[in-house]
Amino acid sequence: MAAAVIGAGYWGPNLARNLRGSADWELAAICDLDRDRAARVAESVGGAPVMTDVDEVLADPLIDAVAIATPARTHHALVTRALEAGKHVLVEKPLAADRASGIEMVELARDRGLVLMTDHTYCYTPAVLRIRDLIAEGALGEILYVDSSRINLGLVQPDVDVLWDLAPHDLAILDFVLPGGLDAETVSAAGADPLGVGRACVGYLALPLAGGAIAHVQVNWLSPTKIRRMVIGGTRRTLVWDDLNPAQRLSVFDRGVEVALEADHAARVSYRQGDTWSPALPDQEALANVMTEFAAAIRSGRPARTDGDSGLRVLSVLEAASRSLASRGAPVPVERELALRAGDGVLAGGVA
Repeated sequence: MAAAVIGAGYWGPNLARNLRGSADWELAAICDLDRDRAARVAESVGGAPVMTDVDEVLADPLIDAVAIATPARTHHALVTRALEAGKHVLVEKPLAADRASGIEMVELARDRGLVLMTDHTYCYTPAVLRIRDLIAEGALGEILYVDSSRINLGLVQPDVDVLWDLAPHDLAILDFVLPGGLDAETVSAAGADPLGVGRACVGYLALPLAGGAIAHVQVNWLSPTKIRRMVIGGTRRTLVWDDLNPAQRLSVFDRGVEVALEADHAARVSYRQGDTWSPALPDQEALANVMTEFAAAIRSGRPARTDGDSGLRVLSVLEAASRSLASRGAPVPVERELALRAGDGVLAGGVA
């Protein structure tokens, strides 16, 4: 299959490199409004046709798919044009700039029988794939809490706050690894703008999950130290993922708190002190796995693991977080039902 990259800025070169290196794909073109920039990317991957007109890409019958790496505000228009041209689409996160646009994109892909995949790259790292397997096989037991930190001295974005910039990674991971996905009914958000730039530079999300569990996400552009850590606590074991520790990214602790009810209904608390072990992880690039999954979804006619619906669930939490932030941290419902599709009475996210 052949794919073109649309957008040769920050992420486009990585997409181009992995398409070029994939046995499943032929890199058909690099498209960017800046021809010189597109040419530099093409040269860096060993050569590829360079285009500046998206319509030229979409009109090419030999191109099966496009990978879009442009600003979120452009995703709706570009993805819609690509789907209407019959192309499968891999689009950079977030899926769209707003939930309503995302719904239209998901429904159009479904109506056209095309794959719309959100590039939630972290979900295809060996560490996160292993976390997903450990949770699915019950190694952690029932999930009690998730505590995630993504902080660094980062670039203050001109158009989005720190929640929209960094939290999509953590939300996408939660949607990927938790058995029920990102099923939070409400979200509470707190944020601060100590620099006076007009948008939150420090943010916190709290999401109650099924069964009484809770997820907490911390994001920060202002920290002098860089932290990428997620702790997932279960009834049997606790897992710690430290993405900045190449020697031991994952640690599983057979330690925890056990509560037993006595005959008089009093709670007896005891502490379990067991072994700690680190699962072996293969040496794979996440984007290479993304390209493999994109091709497999197209060939088998199935949704990708991080499909448009996954992108919508992340968008829904982000929009609710923005409303909560505007309400000084009050819990806000997360919109989960999608609009009815015309004529068939089926919700884009389930049965009506």
